[in-house]
Amino acid sequence: MFTSTNPATGEPGGSFAELTDAQVDARLAKAHDAFLAWRESSLDDRMTLLRHIAERFEDDKDRLARIATEEMGKTLKSAVAEVEKCASAFRYYARHGAQLLKAVEVDTPVGHAVARWLPMGPVLAVMPWNFPYWQVVRFAAPAIMAGNVGLLKHASSVQGCAAALEETILAGGTPEGLFQNLAIKSGKVAELIADDRIVAVTLTGSEGAGAKVAEAAGRALKKVVLELGGSDPFVVMPSADIALAAKTAVTARIQNTGQSCICAKRMIVHADVYDAFMETFSAGMKAVKTGDPMDPATEMGPLSSEEQRETVLGQIAKFRDAGATLLFGAEKPDLPGAYLTPGVLVDVDPDSDVAKEEVFGPVAMVFKVKDIDEAIALSNDVPFGLGSSVWTNDDAEKERFARDIAAGMTAVNRMLSSTPEAPFGGIKRSGHGRELGPWGLHEFMNLKAVIG
Repeated sequence: MFTSTNPATGEPGGSFAELTDAQVDARLAKAHDAFLAWRESSLDDRMTLLRHIAERFEDDKDRLARIATEEMGKTLKSAVAEVEKCASAFRYYARHGAQLLKAVEVDTPVGHAVARWLPMGPVLAVMPWNFPYWQVVRFAAPAIMAGNVGLLKHASSVQGCAAALEETILAGGTPEGLFQNLAIKSGKVAELIADDRIVAVTLTGSEGAGAKVAEAAGRALKKVVLELGGSDPFVVMPSADIALAAKTAVTARIQNTGQSCICAKRMIVHADVYDAFMETFSAGMKAVKTGDPMDPATEMGPLSSEEQRETVLGQIAKFRDAGATLLFGAEKPDLPGAYLTPGVLVDVDPDSDVAKEEVFGPVAMVFKVKDIDEAIALSNDVPFGLGSSVWTNDDAEKERFARDIAAGMTAVNRMLSSTPEAPFGGIKRSGHGRELGPWGLHEFMNLKAVIG
């Protein structure tokens, strides 16, 4: 049995039954049968279905958003925006799917060749709690467009969101078995991956979870896409609009209560503008309105759980033991639930073990650097390589950052965010493979050469 807890109040929420082995097997069989039919569907039929699903997300956005807020604590306003973003992803593939799957013809010395994109089969998605809808749709929308079938193993704490996702996608007119929620515990995942009816797996989550899924996929010789942690740098150079950079840095750090893989976690600021940046950034962090996530005026809700808050507080203690200074914040306010005020750490030793970790909460590390070389070196001095944000109006510096920061994504003079049109993913211990755009669509497809 799964039971959710409202992190804003600590009160229990919904309860959801765990599937038995027989029920899981029945769903796998249904997914296999659904694929045999769906793989022969026309691209027009797939795009029509995606448009209908998008409409369902838009029509039901308020209810879906409320479930997410009650289960993991994000503000209702941001939860509504997340649902709307899901609709945009379905619409993206509904508009462009046929073009993205167009066959390519080439002449070769051995004859005329056609490269065709063909579906592979049922894909298993292992998804986290922090963006309980968007993370799933990043896989589901391209999977359906590809002619594949989706099976979702969602985080235990957001089973209400998982059930609502299945309901909403099916309400769009989805054929039976095309998308199914598997309410199971993590210990069942390796067994699922080994099942011959599963052709590939995608995971968004922690390094530990990614390693386990990759190991199981490797044993089964199956394709895997991993989107793991990040400790994204937010680099500010003297030519930037410092006030705008500092203001944006606040949002980039506290969005989703700091619980996003692409949150800006390390502020790396040139010495010439450090004081000016810190004045505005610190004032902004202190002014963040923390409270009831259902209140439209609230800017930051609680962390996802008491356990997650204790993890962040434990990391802060390790920072201080390593010589860092907590300027302010990172305190438990006088509120029920898993709240933590925004905080700022300085004097962080970049070589300390804790500085190599991802802090999944509203606490920023701030570093002072003397030049672009030191900024790039510090940006890359972590095991992760997911995203980055750089602030400069110098064209040469923009090119250096784009070329030399070791990350899958770099935003220039803006906060990093995901969008259906652009590739999303990282390098190093942030994982491999890409989601979204044509790249996410093609990840789980057979690029077949037909020659002759």
